[in-house]
Amino acid sequence: VGCKTGRERFAGATNTYTLEGMMGDGKALQMGTSHELGQNFARAFDITYTSAAGGVEHAWTTSWGTSTRMVGGMIMTHGDDNGLRVPPKLAPVQAHVMVVKTGGAREADGEAGNGVIEAAAKLRDELRDAGVRVGFDDRVDIPFGRRAVDAELKGYPVRLEVGPRDLNAGNVVLVRRLDGSKRPVPLAEAPPAVLASLQADQQALYDEALTLRERRTVAVRTLEEAIEAAATGWARVPWSAVGIEGEAAANGAGVTVRCLVREDGSVPES
Repeated sequence: VGCKTGRERFAGATNTYTLEGMMGDGKALQMGTSHELGQNFARAFDITYTSAAGGVEHAWTTSWGTSTRMVGGMIMTHGDDNGLRVPPKLAPVQAHVMVVKTGGAREADGEAGNGVIEAAAKLRDELRDAGVRVGFDDRVDIPFGRRAVDAELKGYPVRLEVGPRDLNAGNVVLVRRLDGSKRPVPLAEAPPAVLASLQADQQALYDEALTLRERRTVAVRTLEEAIEAAATGWARVPWSAVGIEGEAAANGAGVTVRCLVREDGSVPES
């Protein structure tokens, strides 16, 4: 967090506070801002109020918020070469229950003769009762590999694969999107295993992103060092070593000053 320089602040604002995030490629994304507009826009649009003293004054206004760019930021921070990796707390589908196959032809009324679909549906309901947002896929007429890849691309944190072979052994296969691990778990223990996996992977994604940010952020003393470091990440540099002219030179090299922060972490006014 920090405040924008005069060159970077919102046009017409007197001050802009910002929240910057590092994406997976080391570049920055402005995720949220709060602009102090002073009376500039009130004068331009004639926004007035009656003061306690009875006089008519121009309003002091602000503009602030985040937008759908946060979804893009989530994708660029956590996604990998296999598609999305959605943090479990944000995932619309946290656990995706998938029928691998039924072990036999479907009956005319659509029911499987071996109970695989019934077991999968029961597991879905148990997960839902445990507070998990659940997806369900019993489309055995579509190759399982294709469906599994689709689920991976969409970043579902956990998949539960239910097939006749594992079910006969009393198990389902739990697949975690984060590390790609697969392991059989007893059917009765699946809900708590899913909850534990979601909690662990939420923390793991956070830790991974934080480690990346810290690893690719360096402290330097000169503008030249900052521009060089920006090729692979972020640089912390004293504003006194940059200044207005240095900021313009950095912009010419494709580098921006994202925000100003005091050494103690507090936010100054630009």
